[in-house]
Amino acid sequence: MTQQAEPGAIPEAVPADGKAESGDGADAASRTGAAVGSGSGSKEAPRAQGRVMHPDGFGAAFCASMAALCAEAAVAGTLGVLVMLSREHEGLPHGLMMIAAVVFVLVLLGVLVSGFVTAAVVMPALALARRVTRRPGRRDGPLWNAAAVPVVSAAAVAVFGGVSALGSLSPASPVKYLLWWASLTAALLPATLIAGVAGRRVREGRATRMARRVSRDGALAWLAVGAVGAAVYGSGLVSVYQPPRFETEQLAGTWTDGRGGTVRLAEDGAAVADGLDNYVWDGTGKDRPKDCDGAGTWKPVKDGGKVEGMSLRIGSCELKRNWSVSGTVKEPRLYHEIGKPGSGKRYVLTKIVKHKK
Repeated sequence: MTQQAEPGAIPEAVPADGKAESGDGADAASRTGAAVGSGSGSKEAPRAQGRVMHPDGFGAAFCASMAALCAEAAVAGTLGVLVMLSREHEGLPHGLMMIAAVVFVLVLLGVLVSGFVTAAVVMPALALARRVTRRPGRRDGPLWNAAAVPVVSAAAVAVFGGVSALGSLSPASPVKYLLWWASLTAALLPATLIAGVAGRRVREGRATRMARRVSRDGALAWLAVGAVGAAVYGSGLVSVYQPPRFETEQLAGTWTDGRGGTVRLAEDGAAVADGLDNYVWDGTGKDRPKDCDGAGTWKPVKDGGKVEGMSLRIGSCELKRNWSVSGTVKEPRLYHEIGKPGSGKRYVLTKIVKHKK
């Protein structure tokens, strides 16, 4: 009976007598299979290793950029609060629950904004740098990443500035666009450099924890800034702003709104308005100013025995307003809010001080 060979089988050398031992044939077959297996493995292994050891590092760069932007926002916000405490301000939120709610909202907003900025500006800057360095002789590095930031920032300012100009039908001045570009570039430069380092470490096959490191260093920087600010205010080098406290006679005098409107407050409680703006409800949801002229009365508004404002009544124009004190002792101001509550809009009067010659 004739035995047929399998297709693709490699013929073995047959001894002269036509006989071959089964053990030798098995060894030859095993060597042949090993050679074939090693040949296929040599082709697949480098590809698989390239896929595993050399990813693009997108996720690491994205997370590192978000961590850097959040750290920058926390430090900048703390510095802003410390500076605001020494100047005239509306006051900080009171109560544990209110403070916790404000902090939660700010943290959530910071994470969302940092993610948006990373996707819209930081990652395009890294992509631009990698695209430029694809040419022979160029290597991706911090200098190329830093050089790409002003270009992408200019594009972002152009896009958002153009949209804002179309919405308001009045483009901003070139100086403002230049300031926006410079501020955006300065804010994005650290995050872009850190993200570039994180992505390059992953592409080189090295373990990276840049986001964790940046978060740790950012937290330490935030604590340091807070500690320095607390020491400065606690030592008395800088004082927290307090609205000026006046006596009744200190409110007497002439106050102006800077646009021709004045009110004269006499020490006996009489008041005379001349062109003073009286904001009244116009039925459309807005307060419209109307000139108020005439005589009336005023009296101080006290809290705990200290004067914190004044109440003004002018009967001829139905003006009835309570004014709060702001400014400083040397430059006092009276104001009341206009528009919707919490709008931040004020009608401000400044006292005319007659300097002695």
